Amino acid sequence: MYSVEQNRRSDYTFLGLFSGAGGLDLGFDKAGFVHTQSSDILPYAVNTMKKNRPEWEVLNCDVRDYTPDFREGLDVLLAGFPCQGFSLGGNRDANDERNQLYKQVVRIAHIMQPRVVVMENVLNLRTMVHPVTHKPFATQIAEEMAEIGYTTKFQFFRVSHYGVPQTRRRFIFVAYKGDSLANYSFPLPHKETGIHDFIYELGQDLSIKLPNHDPQWGFDSYVHKETHEAFDPQEIAIPVRFSRTASEGTPIRTFDAPFPAVDTATVWGWAQGHVEATRIDKERDDALFVRNPESTARLWRVSASRLRSFTAREYARLQTFPDDWVFYGNNKREVQLQIGNAVPVVFAKRIAESVREALEIKDGKKKKNSESFQMELF
Repeated sequence: MYSVEQNRRSDYTFLGLFSGAGGLDLGFDKAGFVHTQSSDILPYAVNTMKKNRPEWEVLNCDVRDYTPDFREGLDVLLAGFPCQGFSLGGNRDANDERNQLYKQVVRIAHIMQPRVVVMENVLNLRTMVHPVTHKPFATQIAEEMAEIGYTTKFQFFRVSHYGVPQTRRRFIFVAYKGDSLANYSFPLPHKETGIHDFIYELGQDLSIKLPNHDPQWGFDSYVHKETHEAFDPQEIAIPVRFSRTASEGTPIRTFDAPFPAVDTATVWGWAQGHVEATRIDKERDDALFVRNPESTARLWRVSASRLRSFTAREYARLQTFPDDWVFYGNNKREVQLQIGNAVPVVFAKRIAESVREALEIKDGKKKKNSESFQMELF
């Protein structure tokens, strides 16, 4: 069973906005913060959080209609506001109405006056400009937080340096009242995290019983081929990418390195027995499923004795959700969206630990270690 260590409980509280399936909230919980309330607009994500933490108050609502009941003495407000309008995997439209939802974070922070506000999003906030002010969204958000009395620090992170086995990059804002945490520093990166300790066992042993995990060989694909050729059953099953076949990177992955970003679209799986990946010139005139007939990209084709796609649990492991965090949905797509859109739990915990230490130093509960949370830029 994969688990995430629980830190000693503190007296510091947190409240979550745009909580989704709970990655950011769970990270702060594991760092010892006390939950007060969470909310999300997706009913199946709210159901996931409620069933995993029945003692938590989790509301299904539109943040634009939400005013928290818990208003006094809040320590940390969390907000992983929607990234689809900013993301490279989305439409990157500065006028996408979802891009304005950060204003709800500012509104609620103004009402509640938490000591710290932590916001999470994608890297494009550095460069995409606000359609009215023409400032980068990151700058615009920091300025609007300043208008309500908060100083904002922001930085981007490659999460594979923070205990997560993928190269996903995230953008984090930490805002605090005035200069109350002026010495706050983001956590130091560690060496990169490979995927071996997270999914190797699941690829080799299909008898392992876990929630959201029903592995079955037999990947039905127009593109990739199960040859059914005899093979040594001791041969290691290896992870492969089934989608994005025009990618320059090989679809056959090593266990020692992190994955590329786990998202809601890329399809990953396992291959065993005589595994090969070759590139072909796509015949685009009469072939099926041609998205761009003008493209000249060569496409990857994977073949092996047998193939299977990742289970939801394997994706969840790559997002560092503990095995006892169960995902609920009406179909596979709803589960996949919850996992792919989540903040990796271990990364969220690292951010939470840095915030907790800053609060404890400020409150005289801990002495400052000058090297604890210096930031190494990439």
